[in-house]
Amino acid sequence: MIEPLRILMIAPTSFFADYGCHVRILEEIKSLQKRGHVVELCTYHNGRDIDGIRIHRTVDIPWRKRAIVGSSKHKLYLDAALTLTVLRRARTFKPDVIHAHLHEGALLGSVAGRLFGVPVVFDYQGSLTEEMIDHGFLPASGFQARFMRWLERRIDAMPAVITPSSSVAAAHLTASGVPESRIEVVADAVDLDRFDPDAHLDVGRAWRARLGIPAGAPVAIYLGLLASYQGTPTLIQAADIFLERNAEARVVIAGYPGVGRHAQLAAASPHAGRILFPGRIDYAAAPGLLAAADIAVAPKRSVTEANGKVLNYMAMRLPTVCTASPVNRDLLGDNGWFVPPDDPQALADALSAAFDATDADRAALRARVARHFSWDTQVELIERVYQRIVGSSPQPRANASDLAPAGSDD
Repeated sequence: MIEPLRILMIAPTSFFADYGCHVRILEEIKSLQKRGHVVELCTYHNGRDIDGIRIHRTVDIPWRKRAIVGSSKHKLYLDAALTLTVLRRARTFKPDVIHAHLHEGALLGSVAGRLFGVPVVFDYQGSLTEEMIDHGFLPASGFQARFMRWLERRIDAMPAVITPSSSVAAAHLTASGVPESRIEVVADAVDLDRFDPDAHLDVGRAWRARLGIPAGAPVAIYLGLLASYQGTPTLIQAADIFLERNAEARVVIAGYPGVGRHAQLAAASPHAGRILFPGRIDYAAAPGLLAAADIAVAPKRSVTEANGKVLNYMAMRLPTVCTASPVNRDLLGDNGWFVPPDDPQALADALSAAFDATDADRAALRARVARHFSWDTQVELIERVYQRIVGSSPQPRANASDLAPAGSDD
């Protein structure tokens, strides 16, 4: 363990909002705090405060209260406001390390790092350009795509170290010209104490009762963002096929945004009453809802983005059906049920097959997570990166007096 450090974390997003990127940020902060580091977070004005985390938000933008998910033109002025927050906090907090999430965060962090002489770590969760294309925000070819790829390469060249969340993301970086010496994979991970299936049996039964699911009925679950790039429309089509064969089964599609729109799409199915949309689920409630299911599904289409929900499924011993992307194969190894993207028939077939998983299959999922994807392991990798760029014997600035009451300010 290294000496405690002051870490200024940058999250150009509406933290906290109960989905993948935010969960990684949250769990990294908690894990670093447990090891004595002082972490402060700069983020957008909108989002939910988390007890125990000191958050510095941008000035209030009165016409933008809803959390932003994915690419958006609104991020231009939100990032401008975040720049001021980051510079102000870097001047007063005097961090040892700037830990920046997403490409906008890496750009802002690199500017602050150069101004104040602080090394920057870029927590990379996927290609900015490919994400914008996956989200339908950018055409796959043409001047805009070429410009964004150029800009992305420039940003990738700025930080001292980039920590991608998978070997797939690392390969994308090296292919775009980032030297391997500047890359250190820090995989997504899961809080095994929070996502403990044995601790949530009663809550799982309560969720079944709340959703009107009979005891013993087979349940498949999806929990995450609802969007085309997440494969939600394909999942709804597959649910129709799967439920036609399984008269007692239920498919739970939990998350946000656009719950009403996706429920309307499911309403066309003759089995619509067994396709359930409980809406947005708080991160703290996620393990209990997952405990209500027998298997899980993650039909995400993107091949470059992380897919942390799969680790939550694995920790809960849920046989997992997902697209055959390199990211998912890295997470599940030989323990998944893999299908092509955008193939409802294959997805329905795999859902049926996953219900045949044995107790040994389920135990192997949690064992793999515990071995490779716990935060206890990943935080040590993060510390090694910090030590590498700060120095083996940094002058620690973090001490008990730094631990001001956590919460939101600015």
